[in-house]
Amino acid sequence: MAIAESKLTSQGQISVPAKIRKKLGLTPGAVLEWHENAQGEITIKRAHKFSSLDIHKALFKTPPEAKSLEAINEGIKQYIKQKYAGN
Repeated sequence: MAIAESKLTSQGQISVPAKIRKKLGLTPGAVLEWHENAQGEITIKRAHKFSSLDIHKALFKTPPEAKSLEAINEGIKQYIKQKYAGN
């Protein structure tokens, strides 16, 4: 039984019904994945995008240390100096 319907526009676009957007937690810019099974049925699901913080949490037990913009810029400056010293 269908839980919602969408109509295809002449440009091949569809609107995702509000009920579905809410259920999947979709916001503007969200990416949807389309899958086809062996019987030719198409399913749509929300693509999972992970932030660098999500990846860090999965790899390390401690959260990353917050750095100020000045500290980040200084680190970049030191890296560039080190990389190109002698060139």
